Amino acid sequence: MLSILVGVLYTAGVYMLLRRSILKFIIGIIFMSNATNLLVFISAGLVAGKPAFVNGATTNVSQLADPMPQALVLTAIVIGLGMAVFILALKYKYFEVTGTDDLDQLKQTDSQK
Repeated sequence: MLSILVGVLYTAGVYMLLRRSILKFIIGIIFMSNATNLLVFISAGLVAGKPAFVNGATTNVSQLADPMPQALVLTAIVIGLGMAVFILALKYKYFEVTGTDDLDQLKQTDSQK
């Protein structure tokens, strides 16, 4: 079920990247970032209800959750959020200068200068 969700997120991300609007492009980048985070998290293997570290308990190591993918995904979420905010700030300035959100209309703005 989660692998289907990863596929749907990648498909929606690529579709949005191919649109003409810069806002849809940004949404596509966010979708692909979330799909990659979910893929890394799933690839580590899902262990239900088992913490990564148990104080003083001796249990089978194969039944414990791996903390490395969790740390990687957490770091990727923070970096992805920072990138999304930066790209949205660039989009705001881009719209302020050009007055358009459509990438095809940029050809017309170059010829008017």
